[in-house]
Amino acid sequence: MEEYIDIANKEGTLIGASELKSIIHQKGLYHHTTHIWLYTKAGNILLAQRSAKKTICPLMWDVSVAGHIDAGETAEQAGLRETSEEIGLTLTESDLKKIGVFECFQSYDSGIVDNEFHNTFIAELNLPLSYLTPQEAEVEALKLVSISEVEHLIETIGNNGNHFVPSNKEYYKLVVNKIKEQLEST
Repeated sequence: MEEYIDIANKEGTLIGASELKSIIHQKGLYHHTTHIWLYTKAGNILLAQRSAKKTICPLMWDVSVAGHIDAGETAEQAGLRETSEEIGLTLTESDLKKIGVFECFQSYDSGIVDNEFHNTFIAELNLPLSYLTPQEAEVEALKLVSISEVEHLIETIGNNGNHFVPSNKEYYKLVVNKIKEQLEST
């Protein structure tokens, strides 16, 4: 069943209306998503490979967990739900550290116009990778990558074996820096 998503204006403020996700992408309506970047104390970042079945960027390695915020949901609630659905990991709101809301306005060859505001969180991954269960429709594979390797992938974006959306380079750099700051403070 297709979900309803709250509509925002171009500044990201919700306007009090919602629409089907397919209509939002067809019309290019502004909306919010949640991104959860998981990291380990050892300095690794969890990357998820998007399912081959995805319309947008199939098989691309990217954020640990991401999804749309359903109508009436908070970014935190959506993040917890998506983390459970996509990789079988249960987190609590206190596990999430919000690092910002980032604009991502893109159009794709498939006709999808994706005008999103990424509500972005970082959280520590306290379980081995083997405990995670990828949701087949969303996630093809998972891997832990060292921060230095993620930084290399960001610097070589577009030429690095299907890692990361090239137009989001500055966003990725900011996320990695926030994870490094968090690791240094603990």
